[in-house]
Amino acid sequence: MALCSPFLVTLLLLSSYAVCQLEEFVSIDSGGTSNYTDKSTGLAWVSDFGIMKYGKPVEVQNPNGNKVQYQRRRDFPIDNRKYCYTLSTEERRRYLVRATFQYGSLDDGDTYPQFQLYLDATKWGTVSIYDTSRIYVKEIIFRAPSNSIDVCMCCATTGSPFISTLELRPLNLSMYATDFEGSFFLKVAARINFGAPNKDAVRYPDDPYDRIWESDLIKRQNYLVGVAPGTERINTTKNIEIETREYPPVKVMQTAVVGTKGVLSYRLNLEDFPGNARAYAYFAEIEDFGKNETRKFKLEQPYIADYSNAVVNIAENANGSYTLYEPSYMNVSLEFVLSFSFVKTRDSTKGPLLNAMEISKYVLIASKTDKQDSNFVNAFYFLSAASVPKNEGDPCVPTPWEWVNCSNTTPPRITKINLSRRNLKGEIPLELNNMEALTELWLDGNLLTGQLPDMSNLINLKIVHLENNKLTGPLPSYLGSLPSLQALFIQNNSFSGEIPAGLLSGKIIFNYDANPGLHRGNKKHFQLMLGISIGVLLVLLILFLTSLVLLHNLRKKTSQQKRDEKGISGRSSTKPLTGYSFARGGNLMDEGTAYYITLSELKEATNNFSKKIGKGSFGSVYYGKMRDGKEVAVKTMTDPSSHGNQQFVNEVALLSRIHHRNLVPLIGYCEEEYQHILVYEYMHNGTLRDYIHECSSQKQLDWLARLRIAEDAAKGLEYLHTGCNPSIIHRDVKTSNILLDINMRAKVSDFGLSRLAEEDLTHISSVARGTVGYLDPEYYANQQLTEKSDVYSFGVVLLELISGKKPVSSEDYGPEMNIVHWARSLIRKGDVISIMDPSLIGNVKSESVWRVAEIGMQCVEQHGASRPRMQEVILAIQDASKIEKGSENQLKLSSSSGHNLHEKHYLQAFLKLKALTLQMLVSHQQDNFFSFHIKVGFVHFLLLSPSYLHLYTALLTHYSQHTFIS
Repeated sequence: MALCSPFLVTLLLLSSYAVCQLEEFVSIDSGGTSNYTDKSTGLAWVSDFGIMKYGKPVEVQNPNGNKVQYQRRRDFPIDNRKYCYTLSTEERRRYLVRATFQYGSLDDGDTYPQFQLYLDATKWGTVSIYDTSRIYVKEIIFRAPSNSIDVCMCCATTGSPFISTLELRPLNLSMYATDFEGSFFLKVAARINFGAPNKDAVRYPDDPYDRIWESDLIKRQNYLVGVAPGTERINTTKNIEIETREYPPVKVMQTAVVGTKGVLSYRLNLEDFPGNARAYAYFAEIEDFGKNETRKFKLEQPYIADYSNAVVNIAENANGSYTLYEPSYMNVSLEFVLSFSFVKTRDSTKGPLLNAMEISKYVLIASKTDKQDSNFVNAFYFLSAASVPKNEGDPCVPTPWEWVNCSNTTPPRITKINLSRRNLKGEIPLELNNMEALTELWLDGNLLTGQLPDMSNLINLKIVHLENNKLTGPLPSYLGSLPSLQALFIQNNSFSGEIPAGLLSGKIIFNYDANPGLHRGNKKHFQLMLGISIGVLLVLLILFLTSLVLLHNLRKKTSQQKRDEKGISGRSSTKPLTGYSFARGGNLMDEGTAYYITLSELKEATNNFSKKIGKGSFGSVYYGKMRDGKEVAVKTMTDPSSHGNQQFVNEVALLSRIHHRNLVPLIGYCEEEYQHILVYEYMHNGTLRDYIHECSSQKQLDWLARLRIAEDAAKGLEYLHTGCNPSIIHRDVKTSNILLDINMRAKVSDFGLSRLAEEDLTHISSVARGTVGYLDPEYYANQQLTEKSDVYSFGVVLLELISGKKPVSSEDYGPEMNIVHWARSLIRKGDVISIMDPSLIGNVKSESVWRVAEIGMQCVEQHGASRPRMQEVILAIQDASKIEKGSENQLKLSSSSGHNLHEKHYLQAFLKLKALTLQMLVSHQQDNFFSFHIKVGFVHFLLLSPSYLHLYTALLTHYSQHTFIS
């Protein structure tokens, strides 16, 4: 009986605390119609009907099971505003807040939603819906900075923001405390229950804090894959002592996985990583051992000899079986792809065991709007809450309220308030004088009363509109001496007294009509205004006469230029885009304009078109060198007769206005003797295709060079899609249309020619514009090319960069004849090594390749709606570059003071080994590599008490003698 006492005491304490917790739980059913109690959990849910006044409830067409909270959702408008729930908190107490999202079926015309989620002013994450039947869960842990906190949805890129549920859960004592909680939130990336009996998650009442422990039986892409052979599930019904820092639920600790063949290994993707994280592993020995049986295991890096004698012996570390042991690391750098393995020691009779784990990412807390500014704008809600459009949340971040403008400073300051005609009643709040960054104040057309508050501190104030109110009292003398004031409008009020002299100086636009009680101090004002008026009239007269002279000279010059042009060109219909020609001298290559170049000049530059450097679907390309030494590429149109002269000139005029560092610039054109010719900047290093598919070792690109080229090309396409009005679809994205300049920076070419060619084929519906292997499969169904068609083609380019293979090749791909099908079949198996260019293997970080492969496969999704935008592709490539460079710019946090020096040395040694590992993989290209690749972040899972921690590194130079773990 005495043995049971500690457990009973713990159980009673947790039970009593669970009752208190339940009373403090907040569970909001967004879009719900009534309050109710969930039968499975016993939790009380409330409708947001009286909480959120924006958006509309929408019935979900395929709700998750019978759960009432997922039968409806709340959709918000698609605009620039944010929509926030305000949750009451106790300052400095720790909480878990959870938002869930289930969309249901897509209606006709709907797109998969993608929008941003914020906690106060801090970006929590991006909600991207790809599976409408899945419940997407976002959790974050924070120490409350005040007595309330806002959860906001905003900034939709596709679809409309929405939410299904919102939950707030208070935590106990020091749970999830970190040394950095004043500056960082903890965004939950993974919380996994290993050995779970089914796919159901464990939560309240089994977990009194209502954390959701996801079953390891859940199947998702790149989630808990690479499982080692011999992994088995075990469980017990015996009680587990869990009285430690984080209190994982007993039900979770009663199950585990065991590596019966000596190894436990897993791989999973961590959302929004790489980054710094807080990681916990949970162990409890739940098997009874015989006299000579032991369970000891440790971390082992593939292909490298043992480098540490740190061994986990759960029963010994926890001082007994059926007792929790929870090693942790409070600040560890993790990559996007997390791989880890536990391996039994030689003297162990049992394989490694794992019950559960948690990983959370540190998210830097963003600055909210200046507190004094917030106090002032919030004071307006007391004047007339119904007429002030309260968007809720922070006034400035992430998007400002519709009636304020904000600065980009830290913290943000409010620079403009526009509450014109809002039916405001009462006096202007006294807090106005604290808004030192304010430049404009618009309060006209309301029912404001009383005297003006003190505004003497508003040294940046430029424009003030107070007209059409019921304001009274004198005008303060300081108004005339505010250093930045430019305009003051106070007409139609009841001000009285003498007008300050500074307002009548003429330097300020001042309107005070219909204020019978106001009067000027003397009559000099009229004389001053008369003198100013006469001076202004004289200045205007001088400007008018000067304009006439300039206009006359300009017309004369233009006439002379036209006469010169007629002498140069044999055809009067041919005109340079700028209104003049450089056929006889001048600087041909001035930036910003495509100039008309005569055919004779081009023949001279190209030596009569003798040096052919390429041929595309639109014609041949020749090398040329102009008289001023400028090297150019001269592209001739194959069938110029199909284009009218004016059509060609108009198209060239359009192309000449498109300027971006990652687009090949058009610098000239010619249309003589029935020829249409375009002149481009010469790109010295040819096409990307030459470098990817060229066998020469001199032309091989390393991985960082490929990432840099991919990012450059993606930025060029993104500019065509979003930076041009109307947007431009390239229509023929491929490696041969990505050119490399003398510095090996990429520029996209032929972005206008596809459109020229397609206009000639409008009567031929069966002709596909594009290149086989790159063409959007949706084109064959609807004969339409969109921006997402370019995304598909660019996805093929990314696969070429990874593999070095051509998009179509029966020799490489067999009967599939397609790089997309070939790559997809391997990546779905978790095998990225097999699609990598052999020259890259062993010289790159696998996580970096995984990141590009992942976004590449998203780009080549069958349906355009499922593909990302080019901006998202750019971000993914940048992530891959950061991973490859070692995440040099990642957040640098000092290690927790609670860990001893030996643990820090252990991490440092492991970081060095991590860098060495990939250099030693050239001869090891086995498919199961990623199943065993250990990431730095989980090194602390094996850190033991100081008495068991022996630190050293033993590196084996002849790594080829090592065998793989089976």
